[in-house]
Amino acid sequence: MSELNEADRYLLEQIRGGSSEGWSQFVDRFEGRLLSFARSNARNRSDAEDLVQETLISFLRALPNFRGDAGFETYLFTILRRKIIDAGRGRGVHVCLLQDVLNSRRADDSNASDARMAAPDPTASWYARRDEQREQRKRALAAALREVVDHYKQSGNFRDLQVVEMIFYSQLRNKDIAEIAGTSHNHVALLKHRCLARLQELVGADVPVSDDGPTDDLVSAIWQEQRLSCLKRSTLGAYLLGTLDEPWRQYAAFHLDRLGCSFCRANLDDLRARDAEDRQALRRRIMESTVGFLSRT
Repeated sequence: MSELNEADRYLLEQIRGGSSEGWSQFVDRFEGRLLSFARSNARNRSDAEDLVQETLISFLRALPNFRGDAGFETYLFTILRRKIIDAGRGRGVHVCLLQDVLNSRRADDSNASDARMAAPDPTASWYARRDEQREQRKRALAAALREVVDHYKQSGNFRDLQVVEMIFYSQLRNKDIAEIAGTSHNHVALLKHRCLARLQELVGADVPVSDDGPTDDLVSAIWQEQRLSCLKRSTLGAYLLGTLDEPWRQYAAFHLDRLGCSFCRANLDDLRARDAEDRQALRRRIMESTVGFLSRT
């Protein structure tokens, strides 16, 4: 989610230097969660494994251009998600979670979006200016959105954070959000108004959104790319162990089971698998170390 820390940058330099040990550590760290994510979107395990392999190969090929502006996990999930989309073109989408609905709508709208971006006889400089302006807008919006999300997390206001996720990430309508969140239509509208006012203050420009409809696709895309409301791996571990405080537990359950964040669900599946492996290893050690104390009579 955030940029690389010092330990990750050291690992990155090892991999760039051709260290097989460094690459082995990297693969061991991310292979499980990538496979869990791929398996939830692929037709079978074999396809999922191929997607993970292709993702890791693409990561190595992209190393010269990887600047570390995003964490390893975010970068890898971005590559994998694109490969899943490419592999799944033409297949039906099973819609059950809020994120599934959003991704399905994006796929349906992709051709129309391409058509809208077309311009009569654009020049190379026109493309350059457009891309630079879009990148500047993305950076400003990403920083503003992160501040808004962090405010709700730090204040412990997870109920409103759920509403904000559904407004800006899932792009649901106010009445649908009110029904899911168990709150009033007016509360959703007021929260949207306050968030937009704060975002516009931070960005210095309007954030496109209708009074009772979806936000700008760019806002939702930034939310997903930056994984603004995703749960830390340590938080997912605490959720798995049942040690989260109740407000955090309720929010984590919403984020995982109602919003359907595929990134966090993949991480949780990986943690479950590793926990099972650790328990099996512990059982083997216990049996090996205690069998000699069994009565021989």
